[in-house]
Amino acid sequence: MHKIELRESGVRDVIAGEKVVIYQPVNIYGCTLGDRVFIGPFVEIQRNCQIGSDCKVQSHSFICEYVVLGNGCFIGHGVNFANDLFQQGAPDPDPANWRRITLGDNVTVGSGATILAEFICSGAVIGAGSVVTRSIREKGIYAGNPARQLRRL
Repeated sequence: MHKIELRESGVRDVIAGEKVVIYQPVNIYGCTLGDRVFIGPFVEIQRNCQIGSDCKVQSHSFICEYVVLGNGCFIGHGVNFANDLFQQGAPDPDPANWRRITLGDNVTVGSGATILAEFICSGAVIGAGSVVTRSIREKGIYAGNPARQLRRL
């Protein structure tokens, strides 16, 4: 029988603004949370992320390294961000090759969406279950796999 290495999850090395609310269990480390941020249970936010003021991240969401959320963003349940696209057919161990993902202010991302694109402009709405593969530069409602603009806002 082999020894198992257990590692604790929790909130570690986080810079947080005022009135931040986090429902445990979570795994949040090495990131910055702005004022009045709400984090639901079963969320992971990795190092080098910045979550703007007045953001809400609902349960079961995963925010990988190097993601920046502007102010007032809403991230629905079970949203996943991915910045290593396995360009060589396997995980890339070098973070310098990973995408940097930025969402503008007041972006809404529906439950179950996957964000692979580097940029989503302020005020955009991403439908539930959508897969965003290309940057979004025009405010509108986007949905589908791959996500396409349904209408302008």
